Amino acid sequence: MSRKAYPSDVTDEEWHFVAPYLTLMTEDAPQRQHDMREVFNALRWMVRSGSPWRYLPGDFPRWEVVYQQTQRWLAAGCFQAMVHDLRLALRVLNEREPAPTAAIYDSRTLSCTPESGARAGYNGHKKTKGSKVHVAVDTLGHLLALTVTPANQDDRTQVEALSEQLQEATGENVQLAYVDQGYSGEGAAEQASRHGIELFVVKLQEAKRGFVLLPRRWVVERSFAWATRFRRLVKDYERLPETVAGMHLLAFTCIMLKQCFSLIQLLQSA
Repeated sequence: MSRKAYPSDVTDEEWHFVAPYLTLMTEDAPQRQHDMREVFNALRWMVRSGSPWRYLPGDFPRWEVVYQQTQRWLAAGCFQAMVHDLRLALRVLNEREPAPTAAIYDSRTLSCTPESGARAGYNGHKKTKGSKVHVAVDTLGHLLALTVTPANQDDRTQVEALSEQLQEATGENVQLAYVDQGYSGEGAAEQASRHGIELFVVKLQEAKRGFVLLPRRWVVERSFAWATRFRRLVKDYERLPETVAGMHLLAFTCIMLKQCFSLIQLLQSA
């Protein structure tokens, strides 16, 4: 690499892990014109910094190249596969069973931009027009499932989709999901029970002073905080909801890669 390194660049150890997932071309395909690692570094830089596609620095491949390759990776489910395998590795490294038995559901609202305004909805509770990102994470905060809807969609409407996704990811192993009071009601409970999951509503104390740490619920809030470090995810800058989901998968890939190799180094030095 002839250019000056960026803090977002993938390390050699991380690249050895991700390269097999990103190599979509067959052995008899024509030679690449651009280095795949540099394309991936450009994508990581863009998501971490929040830059528009056309503002990529000149020492990366052209933005059109990075955008087109990103769409191929998203369509092929590359980041989804990496998140799945990294979650398994992190759970084993943390001396947990590979497949979790419990999960946490929640959503976050992203303000819309001119690019996403056409599909945005108004969230009356948050007083925000934009999109909602609905997620399910395990009890360590690692991503299990994700959907994107307009912000006016109720959290209960996505219980079915989240439950189906996470059971597919865990081999029908999840039995319990912690949720806030936005998921209360028979409808949400029935959607979850169709996939063998019981919803446990963690209620806020009626009399409280200041911040209260709710059992298990803080885990998903921490996961959202991790994602917010990626400035491209602070608002909904994408034209398509599939791209919003893909950018979140990429962000969690970066987060989990760092956690995984940091934990490996810690265990090796112990």
